Amino acid sequence: MNIQVIIPLVLFLIIFFIVGLLASRYISNSNSFIQEYFLGSRQMGGFILAMTMVATYGSGSSFIGGPGAAYNYGLAWVLLSMTQVVTGYFVLMVLGKKFAIIARKYNAITLIDFLKERYQSHWVTIISAISIIIFLFSSMIAQWVGGARLMESILGVSYTTALFIFAISVLVYVIIGGFRAVAITDTIQGMVMLGGTIILLIATIIAGGGIDNIMTELRHQNPNLLSPYGADRSLTPLYISSFWILVGVGVVGLPQIAVRAMSYKNAKAMHRAILIGTIVIGIIMFGMHLIGVLARAIVPGIENADTVMPIITMKVLPPWAAGIVLAAPMAAIMSTVNSVLILVSSAVVKDLYIGYIDKQANIKKVKQISFITTTIIGIAVLILAIHPPDLLIWLNLFSFGGLEAVFIWPIVLGLYWKKGNKYGAISSMLSGMGLYIYLDRYHPNLFGMHTVVMPILCSFLVFICISIISNKRAIRA
Repeated sequence: MNIQVIIPLVLFLIIFFIVGLLASRYISNSNSFIQEYFLGSRQMGGFILAMTMVATYGSGSSFIGGPGAAYNYGLAWVLLSMTQVVTGYFVLMVLGKKFAIIARKYNAITLIDFLKERYQSHWVTIISAISIIIFLFSSMIAQWVGGARLMESILGVSYTTALFIFAISVLVYVIIGGFRAVAITDTIQGMVMLGGTIILLIATIIAGGGIDNIMTELRHQNPNLLSPYGADRSLTPLYISSFWILVGVGVVGLPQIAVRAMSYKNAKAMHRAILIGTIVIGIIMFGMHLIGVLARAIVPGIENADTVMPIITMKVLPPWAAGIVLAAPMAAIMSTVNSVLILVSSAVVKDLYIGYIDKQANIKKVKQISFITTTIIGIAVLILAIHPPDLLIWLNLFSFGGLEAVFIWPIVLGLYWKKGNKYGAISSMLSGMGLYIYLDRYHPNLFGMHTVVMPILCSFLVFICISIISNKRAIRA
């Protein structure tokens, strides 16, 4: 173990423990436990809102899988990754003020609260909660395994030991601090991610002798590494454009991102978050994926693409700086995990337990159930992550597409189309989910597009048609 690398990471984890303890004071002093624990009492300012969106969206795939893919495909993958720049802009502009205003009007704490009040349907609530639990549970397993793998390579310990260290670190500050701890630590993590990206990009360019030398080497290895179609020319314009649906526009339908749009305190905070978030996401996505491409010229022949990020970091930076920079992918993974963990917990406690099992539960009981549920979910993920399933990265991407196919139109059309009703929402959710699972299993990348495109288009048409038909029948009746 390299002590100079480990010390910055240990300090990083200590800060999280302190944040969790400080955030727990707000919970104990808050008059509304549910508002505070699951939504931070809607008090996020513009900077914190921007950074928590960046940190939540920037997962292990952005800092580990992304650079690895860029290492294999070349500059084309950098182009593909830049479709993510609009993420924060789209989420906050599409949902915007109206979503926050209506969420307050409904007294909605979770996304499911909003859907339940908007459509007045128990089936919408149940389908939403089950979708969140299933898809995000599988996504969380992927992130925990990624965090453990990274910590394993940094600390030089076994995978199981690394997994327990990672799990305990995340669980402690989420369980005791709730949403406010998540938001504050996301802010810290977002800044670490931004700083780490800039430092590593500069160091990589210097280590490679400048951009001209690196590009010459890449052209010598394979001219297609510099083309917009990828090293094997498999990245067509249609596929890259359709990928924008998954990681750009469709992100509006991700519950862990959408819930941020109901947690800011005023319009000024939202406008500031749009500007800051777009700039920070742009720098991180461009920087990390470009590093992956440049690394191929400096450290050629890496067989396991997921190891590109730690290998290039240790190669171009002194140990103490490598420890600081490697906190960036750790931050990305941990921030995604903590946001998803609190969201799954809220679906179980707020939307299912309080909504259908014990509607008269007092604050003390809700606190106990919330802490117990978050702990159980964390332990369950930990157990499953000890022996991770194969093709974990595809499981993570599958969960993203599934959530978007289920939620995007009930959210967006629920806000902006008064004629949308519960029949349209239920049909849209079920058709989007069913078609996505079918295509992903039997016809991936249909017509050369990403799998998520057709389910989103289909669920849109189904929502419109069923809503119109059911409204006409209601008028005739």
